[in-house]
Amino acid sequence: MIIKRIFDIVFALASIFLLTPLFFLIAVFITLNSNGGIFYMQNRVGKNGCVFKLFKFRTMFINSDHLGLLTIGNHDHRITPVGYWLRKFKLDELPQLFNVLIGDMSFVGPRPEVNKYVKLYNETQLRVLSVKPGITDWASIQYFNENELLAHSDDPEKFYIDEIIPSKIIQNLGYIDRRSFWMDIKIMLYTLKRLIN
Repeated sequence: MIIKRIFDIVFALASIFLLTPLFFLIAVFITLNSNGGIFYMQNRVGKNGCVFKLFKFRTMFINSDHLGLLTIGNHDHRITPVGYWLRKFKLDELPQLFNVLIGDMSFVGPRPEVNKYVKLYNETQLRVLSVKPGITDWASIQYFNENELLAHSDDPEKFYIDEIIPSKIIQNLGYIDRRSFWMDIKIMLYTLKRLIN
């Protein structure tokens, strides 16, 4: 949808401009808090199976992703003190505005997954790759505290694969079938409400 892409570009540019002071402040805190770069980039699977680099503010100590892809609870020992607060208020996701600007992502769409888990999708589930991934979606709102759910599971990865992924995909396929510009606005407003509450 052309209107969706125009909205993404205009809103991403405006957001980046307005949030530049916050970006700078976060960068300073990350630098002072732990060794490593400001940003963390991870390969994610996007539209039509194309792999892209997803941008985030770094919230973990360097090389922590080698110990596992899932974050278990907000107090995962791999998370830096500053990273805890960035994750709590989803501020670590802000650099994805650049993903939206360059066209890898949209503001609203199925959250992009890592290839390890996409390989487990069945033919029906793979339809989530027919649209551009997004910063937020209905599943992101429902699973806002996903890390805490994983922390209470005896086998977090199995729970993620068997329960969370299928649930998210069902919601994403429903979104794909009924998506519209106004639904995107509604999802963004609900996301903002969830962040504030």
